[in-house]
Amino acid sequence: MQKNPKTDSALHVLKGAVQKITGATVTTGVWQEGNLGRLTVGIDRNISETEQIEIEKLANEKIMENVEIQILKMNRDEAEKKFGNAMYDKFPVPAHIKDLTILYIPDWNVNCCIGEHTHTTGEIGTLRIRKTRYREAKKELEIGFEVI
Repeated sequence: MQKNPKTDSALHVLKGAVQKITGATVTTGVWQEGNLGRLTVGIDRNISETEQIEIEKLANEKIMENVEIQILKMNRDEAEKKFGNAMYDKFPVPAHIKDLTILYIPDWNVNCCIGEHTHTTGEIGTLRIRKTRYREAKKELEIGFEVI
């Protein structure tokens, strides 16, 4: 799998937009290759076309703000006191790992992530949602996107 810092950063910006529009907070899967990515979140409903448009718009507004993407190296206990469970997704970091790498975009997204990222959101470019798919049986929404 070819990872791209712009695409990895876009996953985090997209997750923040999804969370703000739908309230979905738990990522159940991610995939990326080159400038393509897919974010999968746990949610108990499909989204409307209007919500999809708003998610893309909000994500691109955050990109255009060109805010710093902070990469924090923290002791697990300290990180959990500061961020709680918000930094974890469906598949938590194994308990034996005591030092965490956390991506933090203030007031937008916080996630444990060891990938490579851009220094600012503005370096991402433009995010376009290509398609969405709601999986009723799993209560998951997949959002496929590209970075241009």
